[in-house]
Amino acid sequence: MAGKGLGLAVLLLLAARGAGEPRGCEAVRKVFQLRQLGPLRGLPHSPRAGVDLQVCTSKNPTCCNKKMEERYQTAAKQDIQQVLQTSSATLKFLISRNAAAFQETFETVIRLAENYTSTLFCNAYRNMAAEAATRIQEFFTDVGLFIFGTDISTEEFVNRFFDNLFPVVYNHIINPGQTDVSLEYAECLRMARRDIRPFGNIPKKVIGQMGRSLLPSRTFLQALNLGIEVINTTDHLHFSKDCSRALLRMQYCPHCQGLTLSKPCMGYCLNVIRGCLAYMAEVDLHWQAYIQSLEELSSAMRGTYDIEHVLLNFHSVVNDALIQARVHGPELSEQVNKVCGPPVRKTAQSPSCSFDQNKDNEGLKMFSRDSEETLANRRKEFISHLRLYRAFYGGLADQLCGNELAAADGLPCWNGEDVVRSYTLRVVGSGIKAQFGNPEVKVKGTDPVINQIIDKLKHIIQLLQSKSFPKYYNWDLRQTGSGGSVGEEISGDCDDEDGCGGSGIGEVKRVMKITDWDTDVIPHQYVQKLTVRSIFSISRFQ
Repeated sequence: MAGKGLGLAVLLLLAARGAGEPRGCEAVRKVFQLRQLGPLRGLPHSPRAGVDLQVCTSKNPTCCNKKMEERYQTAAKQDIQQVLQTSSATLKFLISRNAAAFQETFETVIRLAENYTSTLFCNAYRNMAAEAATRIQEFFTDVGLFIFGTDISTEEFVNRFFDNLFPVVYNHIINPGQTDVSLEYAECLRMARRDIRPFGNIPKKVIGQMGRSLLPSRTFLQALNLGIEVINTTDHLHFSKDCSRALLRMQYCPHCQGLTLSKPCMGYCLNVIRGCLAYMAEVDLHWQAYIQSLEELSSAMRGTYDIEHVLLNFHSVVNDALIQARVHGPELSEQVNKVCGPPVRKTAQSPSCSFDQNKDNEGLKMFSRDSEETLANRRKEFISHLRLYRAFYGGLADQLCGNELAAADGLPCWNGEDVVRSYTLRVVGSGIKAQFGNPEVKVKGTDPVINQIIDKLKHIIQLLQSKSFPKYYNWDLRQTGSGGSVGEEISGDCDDEDGCGGSGIGEVKRVMKITDWDTDVIPHQYVQKLTVRSIFSISRFQ
């Protein structure tokens, strides 16, 4: 308290006599040294004429020389960068921590769903479990690749799963034999699956459910990574020459007059910082729309369109498909004979189940659907915290001046030339258009880096509000049942028992190329399989 009182007394004294001529330069040299701005050699010991100064000019003798002014210029820009990064640190941590947590939870859900499906085969269809294991692993690898940004189609990998599963089901359920069918015959079965439709309408149902649960999760995760990119971009903003000079004048020019304790007036600070952050302020409306869109999408990701619900019930859907194939076995066998001929078998026989049901159990036990740490609850908690930062960019200049940079109300303050009671010039608003007539900083044109980040925000907002997501549009799709041609209308409010899904093919394809992610954000276990799986997908389904 005594220190603050002494500082106030000094400021009041300075205000009474104005800036004037500094009595000595020791205090200036000491602050220069404490701030580690450079060596003391060559710094003035006493006031001198500042004829070599370009910004901190004064009619009075000064404690600065050209070398000091250059060091002050660098320090002023570093100071504002540091203040910007400090102000956004909590927001950046909030988004990056949750992005990592969502990614980890997605990986856990995928692993658990794969475990459930493999266990189904080992318990109920043990004789075909070993053959099915590869198909299951490939399917959930594709699920992971899609969620983490790879440009693959849900329609393609769902169809590929059922295509590859059909020969196994035919060999062990529809027309079981002592030995397996030949590779050529299995290939014929794979190619004929979509015409024969041994699993009825279930593959279409899965395509619809996967598209409408995985796509929002993929876009949600992509949006969080873009949020981090936005903050990183604005944290390292390039300041114009005019802004840099204004920052120097506001922060360090008073030192040249011996006023090492002075702070800028609030209005003066707002003009300088609003001018320097004018381009950044243009992000404000798009940032608000970004958070609003994230919130709306998060609310829509529930029920049958929640990734947990769909993936963790996938084994039940597969079981339904196998039961359907068994029930319609005789008719399916006749259809296969017409298309592929009678079965051609090889001498080798399929091995029995080799799946380790205890694998990953310890890790997976930590994940409980009844736990409060479900994806839905985590999203809700995250959005509630993120909502507090909706006006972050619009109020950033006010926050920096009010909390960090400017003098408190009623105290003497620096106005760019002298220590005064108050700042008397016009104070402008935020944003580029508001800077017309800013007395402290000239703002021209636009910033291409900020324009680029705004374009990315517009794009992700469009994706977050995409018509492929159930909240915004009802579906108007029709599907045909396994035994006839009666159309069944689908709406966004149906249950599992309703047989919902539709193919969703057109909608999914329209937004399939939604990412410019690189493999740095894809978990390593998926990166290892990415090249082979992508080449396989392209060559087989082009």
